[in-house]
Amino acid sequence: MTTVPTRVHERAATPPAEPHHRRAARRASERPNWLAGLTSVFWLAIVIVPIYWIVITSFKSQSNYYAENPLAPPGEPTLANYRLVIESDFPQYFINSVIATLGAVVPAVLFSFMAAYAIVRGGRARFLRWTNSLFLMGLAIPLQATVIPIYLIIIQLGLYDTLMALILPSIAFAIPLSVLILANFIRDVPKELFDSMRIDGASEQVTLWRLAFPLTRPAVVTVTVYNSLQIWNGFLLPLILTQSPDKRTLPLALWSFQGQYSINVPAVLASVVLTTLPILVLYVVGRRQLLSGLTAGFGK
Repeated sequence: MTTVPTRVHERAATPPAEPHHRRAARRASERPNWLAGLTSVFWLAIVIVPIYWIVITSFKSQSNYYAENPLAPPGEPTLANYRLVIESDFPQYFINSVIATLGAVVPAVLFSFMAAYAIVRGGRARFLRWTNSLFLMGLAIPLQATVIPIYLIIIQLGLYDTLMALILPSIAFAIPLSVLILANFIRDVPKELFDSMRIDGASEQVTLWRLAFPLTRPAVVTVTVYNSLQIWNGFLLPLILTQSPDKRTLPLALWSFQGQYSINVPAVLASVVLTTLPILVLYVVGRRQLLSGLTAGFGK
């Protein structure tokens, strides 16, 4: 009876040695990246310092703003700037911004979702391919290049100096990117799920809202938050398409604190803080799905 030497067993049980280049790469990845850390701290300081200056200045009086160190905390904090902002028709500007944002974001997201579903699930229809190309072409057209045509169209429609004049162009500019992101998400839904819904007798409408919509919710949140941010902070369209003070949105409201020879900087910054709060709350509520949607939508 033959026996296998013990060394043969030990040699067979010993795992193969890790290549030298892999060991070197693993050791390099375990080393602390001091350059990246210092760069991150420097970039964080660049971002934090302006925010800190805006917040502390909004609690300073206009006289103390010019007398104190710009980065020093207010010696005598005051809420007079916030009171002045609220008393200067800020609620009306806030309502106008809410109406313009919701009136543009809700239709844009719904239309983009249905269009993305049709493009992905429409097979090889030539019309849908042309439609997708048309949406993608919209990403190459900047808003500034279309201001004059939009202005003339709004005049012809009799919508000048109305909130609808802000809503319609905002919907048009929100659709291309929304379709791109939503189509990427719907394309990643397994085909077997759609086939099983079809075998069960579900219509396209049922499949759209019972299957595709729940699975693409991170993308829907992503485009909703992104478009809300763009429209909420929009300045060019309200400047060109509105004239009456009661139709101003929050970005235009900053003009209320500009005098003939000076600007009330603390009041302007208090208005900036109040304007940013709704978007900040929206981001805090949907930040998890927003980040996952951006990572999956743009990383494909």
